[in-house]
Amino acid sequence: MQINIRTSEENQEIVRKLTSKLPVGTKENVIARIALGYSLQLGKRFNSSEFNIYDSKGKEYKDHILFDARFRDFYIALISQHYGIYKTDDNIPKYIKLHIDHGLEMLDNLFGNSNNYTFFDFLVEHLEKGISMLHTTEVSFDSVKNNSQKIEKSYFQEAIKVELGESLNTKEKVELNFNNTKFYNNNHIAVAGSSGTGKTQFALYLLSEISELSNHHVNFIYLDFKGLKDDDVQQLKPFFEGTNAKFIDAPNTKFPINPLSFIDSINSVNKNMGIDKFVDIICKYSNIGIKQRGILREATIEAFEGKKTGEYPNFDEINNRLLDIVGDKRDTLTEIIDDLSRYEIFQEDKKIKNFLNENIYLSLSGDLSNSVRFTSLFLIINYIYNIFMNMENTPVENNNRAMRYVLLIDEAHVIFKEKKYQDILEKILREIRSKGVSVILLSQGIEEFNQPSFDFSSMCEISFLLDIKDKSNTKSINKFLGLSEKDGIKVSRSLEKIQKGEAISNIKEFPKGELFKINQFYNK
Repeated sequence: MQINIRTSEENQEIVRKLTSKLPVGTKENVIARIALGYSLQLGKRFNSSEFNIYDSKGKEYKDHILFDARFRDFYIALISQHYGIYKTDDNIPKYIKLHIDHGLEMLDNLFGNSNNYTFFDFLVEHLEKGISMLHTTEVSFDSVKNNSQKIEKSYFQEAIKVELGESLNTKEKVELNFNNTKFYNNNHIAVAGSSGTGKTQFALYLLSEISELSNHHVNFIYLDFKGLKDDDVQQLKPFFEGTNAKFIDAPNTKFPINPLSFIDSINSVNKNMGIDKFVDIICKYSNIGIKQRGILREATIEAFEGKKTGEYPNFDEINNRLLDIVGDKRDTLTEIIDDLSRYEIFQEDKKIKNFLNENIYLSLSGDLSNSVRFTSLFLIINYIYNIFMNMENTPVENNNRAMRYVLLIDEAHVIFKEKKYQDILEKILREIRSKGVSVILLSQGIEEFNQPSFDFSSMCEISFLLDIKDKSNTKSINKFLGLSEKDGIKVSRSLEKIQKGEAISNIKEFPKGELFKINQFYNK
């Protein structure tokens, strides 16, 4: 959603006049942000009948100019909270324009009636007011809690110390204090290595060890969206048996959730926001437009009608409602919903299921279209995110973060390349760690971890680098491992002689840049 606006013609001069009161060199987008915040703080609320009370003949603000990209989500969140709407609501740009125009008028009136009142006075006064409100206002989190969710997941409080392998120099064991907060603020893991380097077997070993060392309290899901061949399944049988993992070969085996069951079916406001989020996922990952988004939303709302508390529609019901609305017309939207309904990737059970107490290996068939595979993948990731975010934070005792779950995403470089896929992954990495969840990302290279909008490797404190094709890209290698230029020299030397089944890491328990032989599952 691009937010490109123009102020009213009358307010164009006010923008220039108010900006002149700010320090020399301040750009005119700053005053627009201040006006937006001031209008909201005054408690002003508009309704849809007021969308056109201001003309659009004044100062133009493009999305990237109006908002600093780092804080764009915060401005959208302000509007979403103020009006109780979801972040993809089509009216958000209209509300932002209204509040900017209103705020400019109020600021002009304020400074026009107080000649000795400066912007410094204004900022001090309103910052103090905002801080005071933080101390005195009771904040309710009911609006973000799924009141119909009854799913809980136990946690493991003790230390999880994983033996990773053996030093090539000293032959000593290399160990990782996986959940020790004295060593790591988060226990997200990035693993990079070309095909055939032992990356997958190392990842399987990590999952197996974490499960075993936690007495199987910490469960995992392995998300493989490239699909497994019959030979691959046979090779993985020892892993499935050793970890008691359920192999789900979608769509031949259904995934044990209804992806709509993250929605609060009790509170009507939360329910609508949840439906908006579901629609957003379908549309974003299937490249569906605004008009189709509205149609899908209508069909989903209709599919919810008549459901009891704690019951949810399935894709077949949504598909039927959708076809009733569009008639004989067929397009991208009807195609993706029909495919999701026809392939039955998800169980049709209309009640919430809890798969979090099982170990799961999910393989999404490569024969499915990209739209179906990626939409299904992100419906599952979104479900996991929402379920855990409705749980209490896990405690930290004796420097050990209590752990619940591991989410492993294979071939993560495919996700990194698409901005629309990055958002939810970034959100998970930032927020889910306090819930006792570790994310492991596997990729064939390191470049993919460093995207212009977000450096994913920076959110993974623990990194393992196996053999890769581009060993000369020292800048990206050092960034991936979080190492200095000095340590990077040692890494370059190690990479010159690295072999299959060997790795370099940034873990604090082992010298930086040194090679060690990694443990792999088939050697257990």
